[in-house]
Amino acid sequence: MQTPAPANPDYRNASFLTSASKLSQCPDDSGWEVAFAGRSNAGKSSAINSLTENTKLARTSKTPGRTQLINFFSLSEQQRLVDLPGYGFAKVPLAVKREWTRQLENYLQKRQSLRGLVLLMDVRHPLQTFDQQMLTWAITAGMPVHILLTKADKLKNGPARNTLLQVQKELRQHGDLVSVQLFSALKHSGHKELIAILNAWLTQPGMADGGNGSEEEGDEPEIGA
Repeated sequence: MQTPAPANPDYRNASFLTSASKLSQCPDDSGWEVAFAGRSNAGKSSAINSLTENTKLARTSKTPGRTQLINFFSLSEQQRLVDLPGYGFAKVPLAVKREWTRQLENYLQKRQSLRGLVLLMDVRHPLQTFDQQMLTWAITAGMPVHILLTKADKLKNGPARNTLLQVQKELRQHGDLVSVQLFSALKHSGHKELIAILNAWLTQPGMADGGNGSEEEGDEPEIGA
């Protein structure tokens, strides 16, 4: 019997749940979950903190790629936000980057409760190679993606809007599967549009049911091992 969909969460009630370095360490794979992903300098943790109005919730660091764990935040008994490690780590060995790529794919392909992916990109440098790779995976898997063009406060309104239109034009071929908006954690702007997307993903039944891959036997290697 399918679990009834929960009500819209109050993001101000978000609290740290647990961290995981591999799939087997993640919380029980049930309910509704939305993951935040992005390059190490895209402002991912700052965006989560701005959304939840809690500056200490998601760990931020001046050293990109320092945190290499999957961090889970509880919104309710059946709803979670997930902070994925920044990809494209700065100043880490290539072997670590490759290992995280495996762990990232493992989570994204096998996590049954994952309902959508929020992909963050610096508005001044959108659609980099790693961003394109994430989009390709999500689109192939039929996973809905909402792009946050972060640090919109770094540009004047005109250039920021032009970038938004350019990115929308480039991704138009993917239809309703991919959406895009401007966002500024510093100015706390873009919350209303983001919350509308999150509420849909975290409450609508049937989204991403069945997962994106099959479980494989055996233990996953540690990140950075």
